[in-house]
Amino acid sequence: MYLAAAADEEFSDEERAHFRTSVESLTDHAVDDLDGLVSRVAVALQAEGRDARLAAVKARLPDPKMREVALQMAIRLMAVDGVVRTAERSLIMEAAEALEIDGDRAADMVARAGH
Repeated sequence: MYLAAAADEEFSDEERAHFRTSVESLTDHAVDDLDGLVSRVAVALQAEGRDARLAAVKARLPDPKMREVALQMAIRLMAVDGVVRTAERSLIMEAAEALEIDGDRAADMVARAGH
């Protein structure tokens, strides 16, 4: 989800709130230090690069259905501010490829999120 939020180099208030809610729902824990969490994820992205982070997501989610859910969550975060930017769309298509999700399926998911 962070990769999608950071794709356009802007992490809006709407995206931050959605990110917090999503993380809390996935972990059943309140996020007390959102800035710290975002900082750690940003440092990992900077150090390892996007391809490595996408490979790590794929490795952690061996089930194709779970990878699709992860991509859907990223798309929802990306679209929460009401604008699907070109950089965000490109990231989603790159993520779909890395996660072995059909490109047409990913494009449909993005189109539905934009409505």
